[in-house]
Amino acid sequence: MHNRWYQEALIYCLDVETYADSGGDGIGDFVGLTSKLDYIAGLGFTCIWLLPFFPTPNRDNGYDISDYYSVDPRLGSLGDFVEFARQAHDRGIRIVIDLVINHTSSEHPWFQQARADPESPYRDYYLWSKDKPTDANQGMIFPGKQERVWTYDRVAKEYYFHRFFPHQPDLNTINPRVRDEIAKIIGFWLELGVDGFRIDAAPFVIERLDVDVADIVDPYALITDIHHLLAWRRGDAMMLAEANVDPDQLTHYFGNSDRMHMLFNFILNQHMYLALARKTAEPLVRALYMVPKKPPLCQWAVFVRNHDELALERLSPYEREEISRTFGFTEEMWLYDRGVPRRLPPILDGDLRRIKQVYSLLFTLPGTPVIWYGEEIGMGDNLSLEGRNPVRTPMQWSDGPNGGYSNAPVDKLIRPLISAGDYSYKQVNVAAQQRDPNSLLNAFEMMLRVRRGLPEIGRGTSQLLATNQAAVFAIRYDLAERRMVAVHNLSDTALSVELDLGSDVSRVTHLLDGNHIAHPKDRTYLLDMQPYDSCWLRLERD
Repeated sequence: MHNRWYQEALIYCLDVETYADSGGDGIGDFVGLTSKLDYIAGLGFTCIWLLPFFPTPNRDNGYDISDYYSVDPRLGSLGDFVEFARQAHDRGIRIVIDLVINHTSSEHPWFQQARADPESPYRDYYLWSKDKPTDANQGMIFPGKQERVWTYDRVAKEYYFHRFFPHQPDLNTINPRVRDEIAKIIGFWLELGVDGFRIDAAPFVIERLDVDVADIVDPYALITDIHHLLAWRRGDAMMLAEANVDPDQLTHYFGNSDRMHMLFNFILNQHMYLALARKTAEPLVRALYMVPKKPPLCQWAVFVRNHDELALERLSPYEREEISRTFGFTEEMWLYDRGVPRRLPPILDGDLRRIKQVYSLLFTLPGTPVIWYGEEIGMGDNLSLEGRNPVRTPMQWSDGPNGGYSNAPVDKLIRPLISAGDYSYKQVNVAAQQRDPNSLLNAFEMMLRVRRGLPEIGRGTSQLLATNQAAVFAIRYDLAERRMVAVHNLSDTALSVELDLGSDVSRVTHLLDGNHIAHPKDRTYLLDMQPYDSCWLRLERD
């Protein structure tokens, strides 16, 4: 692939049903989303990642799909999607959608035909067992909410496998017919304007289940096949994988630049929270050494949080306890023994200095930043909602009725807005922050604008810089003649930092404060930093 746009992208993730309701039924839709494209483009985002919007019984936030070739009628029509895609592309915004191929809904016609007739060609689209497997109660994705991974179907008179909930039977991705179906789904959405796919639950898509190992040449072959399909059909289309696995497994997902184009950096994300809790740079440095070197054509996706729980299972029990104690995570908050459904502002007690710094850090970490909608205004969470829904409340556009999200009666909303406390839509909303020059939203817009002019972060080489302060994280990027350094003081103390910038640097420009220009006289550059301070430095020669 010659156009590696994803290495310089700024990705904005959203759920259509909670973003903007144009129809007054309390559910966001594509017409409402399309009306907000100027807002998204104006902030500086270059790519939108959409959570599932397909027809669904909606028992798992749309990840239980009953038709891969349409739009859920609640959200609009295929025509509405195509118009959204056209207008997004007119604004220079690419589109990535979720590709959920680990499982379908139990209401999908494939599964209904599979369970009804053992001779049906769809029977082998799923995984069956006449007897209850001995590991039926092991390997659940949702421990505490899920009892088993094999469930008896009274119609089929056999057990079927489901890594997720029983209403989400796993597809048999070893079956060539299933792989052909996946190729058709991908081709369909490429024709409608999609630029890439986020592969949901990637490790479970390729895992081997109850099959003869001799029948499988390479468990990652499916990913390679999809990569080649994208290259053939579009050339510049990409795949972004959700693969929260051990570091030594990550290289398998990149391959030799012939599998996944991008991977979420879960290890860096989790160590970032440890660094915030300790107010030291060491966990970030450790994480960057833990992850393997990526192939040149590939990329990491970096994030503060995603649409699920804030996962922390890659940390040690002691480190998780330390984070819980520091940020006040109670036992009741924890989900599935691995994370908490919290957004960043409540975690940091609303400290705007720290919140702004975390996003400054995000935008200067190696990789492509991914933002979950509402992060740009510092939305909070609603812990009264079940499961992962506390961080999936409707977008807060104004202090008007329903936060400007919908004009439907309150009891008709897809999910309640945050309507009380410090993170109420009356206190935290787009309209108010657009008028406030010191708001998080305006800081976001400024950082995104500067970040778009720094291709060295996305495509260049990175080098960690040693400093004389344990609380300071400093990293340098080089791309041809372009060089920049990002420095962050993670502590609540003012510090004087010594940086070795090399012997050929004659001028240093502070990119977040363009009026600040210094001329180092030797290799050591002294930088005075306030508590939770951030500095982006352009390095120049005479």
